[in-house]
Amino acid sequence: MLDESLLDTPDALSEADRGGLLRGAAEAGARVRTAVRLGTEAGIADLKPDGRPRALMIAGPGMASAGVADLLGALAGSSCPITRIHPTGVAPAGGALRWDLPGWAGSVDLLLIATADGTEPGLSLLVDQAYRRGCTVVAVAPPRTPVAEALAGAHGLFVPMATAPYELEVPLGAAAPGILWALLTPMLAILDRMGLVGADPDALAKVADRLDQVAERCGPAIATYSNPAKTLAAEFADALPLIWTEGQAAGPVGRRFASALAELAGRPALAAQLPEALASHAVVLSGPLAASADPEAFFRDRVEEPPALHARVLLLRDRPTGGLSAAPAARELALGHETAVSELEPEEGSDLETLAEMIAITDFAAVYLSLASGA
Repeated sequence: MLDESLLDTPDALSEADRGGLLRGAAEAGARVRTAVRLGTEAGIADLKPDGRPRALMIAGPGMASAGVADLLGALAGSSCPITRIHPTGVAPAGGALRWDLPGWAGSVDLLLIATADGTEPGLSLLVDQAYRRGCTVVAVAPPRTPVAEALAGAHGLFVPMATAPYELEVPLGAAAPGILWALLTPMLAILDRMGLVGADPDALAKVADRLDQVAERCGPAIATYSNPAKTLAAEFADALPLIWTEGQAAGPVGRRFASALAELAGRPALAAQLPEALASHAVVLSGPLAASADPEAFFRDRVEEPPALHARVLLLRDRPTGGLSAAPAARELALGHETAVSELEPEEGSDLETLAEMIAITDFAAVYLSLASGA
């Protein structure tokens, strides 16, 4: 059960946050600025690509690498195919994971490696494999790691990952808020140099500013009633989140939020894009998880009996669409099944800025839900 009183007690939140998750979420803007500086020092700004690659491949372990691939795919659109190389192996441990290039990969393709660890033998082997195939390789990883050494031998571009000093004492998982921006920012800068994504230094500076603004709105000192992240955490305390997304950038954010809820808070969630979500989740709204499925809920003893799990919809939209939208139909379907609806829509800005705002608010929400539920 969620301890809602903890949400409005900053000192208690700080004490419960042994992994530094809130600090990582609050420092996302600073992480972007550090990553931009490290990328510039590594030579990203001096790159002179000889045309666009035929395809981009992204490899790395865990949720952070998957999120990078998903977000870059949404931002690049149809300008260049982006494929994530999924790891194989007998266990999720870095030493057991292996990656293999697709059979079609060759000298006209680009391999991007994103890892917050850098010690995975499988990634070092992948670098060697790419070098033999003639693929250009770029990696973002902690410095002085085997992956960094492999890049030097393969004449690839290595960008040191932006890390914080406290992370050396408390290693963070792949779902930690700061990890995504440390890996994603240099990749955005590289794709900007190739003309695939508009992410020049000025654009990334605006992203960092937007992340700072969200940190001010969603920080632990801000009360739940005016804090969108705490509000989301409280609303999903005893609910199965159905995350319905609309817009090009909202899809990856919704999928990341579902993964973060599972990895950080231990909560299941389902994510789907509108309008398909209306069909794929319709049975969930009318089945045993529907809000109206338990007619005795009003008389339930809230202390002795834990509340039943019921679905709750989150409409996650990346900007006011102004044209065709499935949001009205989504609200009608949910409310027609007596299912509550939460909504999250960012303020106006560039695609990168609205994307950053949605990621930041949902990251804070996942952290608050994790801390308040004792996960």
